[in-house]
Amino acid sequence: MAIRRIRKDGDEVLRKKSKEVENINEKIINLIEDMAETMYEHDGVGLAAPQVGILKRIVVIDINNGKGLLELINPQIIHSEGEQCDSEGCLSIPGVYGQVKRPAKVIVKALNSKCEEITVEGTELLAVALSHEIDHLDGILFKDKAIKLTNK
Repeated sequence: MAIRRIRKDGDEVLRKKSKEVENINEKIINLIEDMAETMYEHDGVGLAAPQVGILKRIVVIDINNGKGLLELINPQIIHSEGEQCDSEGCLSIPGVYGQVKRPAKVIVKALNSKCEEITVEGTELLAVALSHEIDHLDGILFKDKAIKLTNK
């Protein structure tokens, strides 16, 4: 495992659409492990592959709810409902926070690293993290959706 360099706002890779993972192999598993280590090293709750320069539809999330690391390959939001508005930040845009409207609840279908189809239901912070990280896979940053941005 290795800590990877997080790409910052202005890097063109963050604005590109990621490609689906067609084969879960050792290279993909290593990427997921590196992404998790990188996220934990930088005290993040989520990280998408484009943030480490890889245009693959992979995200890792850990909101410290005792359920551990979520590894999502080719995630898709299949249902969303309600609305919440809270402050968000991003490891790719350090020091900037913004109020963003997100669904109050999302249901995401994805594959895990064992190539098993999983469904994740998220509310509150998990709904935000899932929405935020999946946006990264389509080249969308939280600041694009922010109602108001602040620097801290």
